[in-house]
Amino acid sequence: MGEASRAIVNIKGENVSLGPLRSDLIPLYTVWRNDFGTAKTMDKLAKPITLEERSAWYEKAIVDSESIQFTIYELSDFRPIGLANLQDLDLQHRTAELGIIIGEADARGKGYGTETTRLLLDYAFTAVGLHNVMLRVYAFNLSGIRAYEKAGFREIGRRHESHVLAGQRGDEVFMECLSTEFKSPVLGKVFAPDQPRF
Repeated sequence: MGEASRAIVNIKGENVSLGPLRSDLIPLYTVWRNDFGTAKTMDKLAKPITLEERSAWYEKAIVDSESIQFTIYELSDFRPIGLANLQDLDLQHRTAELGIIIGEADARGKGYGTETTRLLLDYAFTAVGLHNVMLRVYAFNLSGIRAYEKAGFREIGRRHESHVLAGQRGDEVFMECLSTEFKSPVLGKVFAPDQPRF
């Protein structure tokens, strides 16, 4: 049975799709988290992560009511290439924080991060009804910032010299996107009311 027949997809874009986390992918999620090139862009210490630690993360993630997690697939062959999430989900104030990781190195630089960000914003605004989605990114992550800006985010502030990479201090950049500034690329059609049939 190939990846395409096993993958459950919730949102399909032009080049990537998003589906739920999968327990059979825990070893792959562990490989991605252990790639220090990926880990350096996260708000976590780059350190070895065991399969048991990632399994515990998975068990917590699938029942966490304040986050929504997706696996990112390359649409051409449904190969898993990363993770995307909305965290600190606040339905009262209609806010959340967005995060993505493209775990497969050969899937970077292809526009997948930008498209994933758009699809996740579409989900946040169209399906969940959020109004404000923010993210944090380190200033050295130029490709990440570019992808977020292309998807509709804008910078709203910085925490100066708050992160150290290779002995050099850099800024943490805060960005946001509002529902009123975003046009649905996919889910606006899915969540549209039925039209009368004559």
